[in-house]
Amino acid sequence: MEANVVVEGRSANSRLALVKDSIVKIRSKVAEFPGKMKKVAEDDPRRIVHSFKVGLAITLVSLFYYFDHLYVGFGSSAMWAVLTVIVVIEFSVGATLGKGLNRGLATFLAGTLGFGAHHLANLPGRELQPILLGIFVFILAATVSFIRFFPRMKVRYDYGLLIFMLTFCLISVSGYRDEEVLEMAHKRVSTILIGGFTAIFVCIFICPVWAGEDLHNLVANNLEKVASFLEGFGDEYFRKSSEPESNKASLQVYKNILNSKQSEESLVNFARWEPPHGLFRFRHPWKQYLKIGSLTRQCAYRIEALNGCLNSDVQASPETCGNFREAFIKASSETGKAVKGLASAMRTMTLPSADCPQTTKSKNAADNLKSLLRTGLCQGIDIVEIIEVGTVASLLLDVLACTEKISESIHELASLAHFKRLEPDEKDGKPDLDKQKQVRQSSNSIASNHHHHIIIIE
Repeated sequence: MEANVVVEGRSANSRLALVKDSIVKIRSKVAEFPGKMKKVAEDDPRRIVHSFKVGLAITLVSLFYYFDHLYVGFGSSAMWAVLTVIVVIEFSVGATLGKGLNRGLATFLAGTLGFGAHHLANLPGRELQPILLGIFVFILAATVSFIRFFPRMKVRYDYGLLIFMLTFCLISVSGYRDEEVLEMAHKRVSTILIGGFTAIFVCIFICPVWAGEDLHNLVANNLEKVASFLEGFGDEYFRKSSEPESNKASLQVYKNILNSKQSEESLVNFARWEPPHGLFRFRHPWKQYLKIGSLTRQCAYRIEALNGCLNSDVQASPETCGNFREAFIKASSETGKAVKGLASAMRTMTLPSADCPQTTKSKNAADNLKSLLRTGLCQGIDIVEIIEVGTVASLLLDVLACTEKISESIHELASLAHFKRLEPDEKDGKPDLDKQKQVRQSSNSIASNHHHHIIIIE
């Protein structure tokens, strides 16, 4: 008996401790929740604005239920307007337009075909009506499901195809029991269109978020990350022998590029739906961004290999490093500066210079590195050190070749998108002093002939 009491007491204590642990975990999660909300808002303040926009759009369409004279016209179908806003409105304008137009067009076409199928099924009589309706539903559902396998349709119109199939089935099947199928289709299509236009209006005219701009900035940011690594790689590589605990965190920003393919493809798909805005004209070459992004990722994979050389256990001796130090650092830094110049030109949508000095210096540094490897400086060096140095040099040269392809793609984008051309004085980022002098002299001559006050703004 006493043993049983002791066992029961221990089990009760263990349950009590388990309950206390659960309460502590719940309290800690509740306490962490405001901090997580703050972090999400700080990462992108546009998320807060989007949340208010969603609330406003749903409130506007819910007025169909709150006011009697609006509810009488649509009845219970008014709920479809609310549902449409919830499923259509997205973070960016392109995503909202894509889903809204898909849903609106699919609903209209499916409603028309559904009413037509119902009318054709009624012609032979009541006995054959369910058989014909079943055949129509089977043919349409099978055809639409097969069309969804087409890659182009899957990417851009998959949501519309689903809504098309759903609406057709609802109208044609429910029309068998409900004789007022035309009125039902009219109300449903009207409320869905109202909800879709409300979501699109709020998304476009209240603090719009353009997917095209996000895509443009994403590709430019990725190029800057590549440039940042290359500019710091040379110094970091030759510092590893003397300072093994040096901070390499600043060189790890390129890792986000490796997983950016899905984001770029989604943004390109959304950007195609958007109307002209800002510097992005009608029929902007969005596909070119995919090409630049793909080349940037190829460069990032080579950079990943270079980053592995920083953490390699095989280290060249200081004597070997001294032979190649200047060539490595110059090739890496000049290539990084060239990529940064391309990123800056792309971000500002200006035509990159064909004779960029950084690109020329980068090619010269690569040629010097190649000639250095061909000379007799490698004689008398351990074969393992030769392999390591040769691997790093080969990767650097490969990165340079990849950056040349990126430069060609950006020039192609600049030509297709009609990037503006910088004047010579704007390229250097300095005002033209000769022009200022001419303006000042002409202003002084005017002031001497006429008694006016001339204010010169430089």
